[in-house]
Amino acid sequence: MQSSRFPLDILPPPWYNKHMKLLTNDIKRSLPALYSTESIPANMKTIVAKFFDPLGSWRWYVVEGDEQEDGDWTFFGLVDGSVKEWGYFTLSELESVDVGLGLGIERDIHFPKQNASSFTA
Repeated sequence: MQSSRFPLDILPPPWYNKHMKLLTNDIKRSLPALYSTESIPANMKTIVAKFFDPLGSWRWYVVEGDEQEDGDWTFFGLVDGSVKEWGYFTLSELESVDVGLGLGIERDIHFPKQNASSFTA
């Protein structure tokens, strides 16, 4: 009898790391500072990164970000969850989420920078 509460065929692969690096140096360099795009209409803002729940429908589209004194990062962007709205969220909040099956929030490694108009309609 197996000791896991999940069948082996739905467990994450052994190489999977729940703590995927969400914020890379490339993203850090690409992020405008917080409040620096305030004069740009929401649908014209550039989305720099996308984070997502691999087992759900929540998505976080990052437009701005700054490192805080404690080393955490605060982001501004479009949050598409139970409702779609613009708001602030932190790296530590994203990293603390356990979505189940040993998985956490992930970064879309194939996401190109793009205009927010395709997400705000």
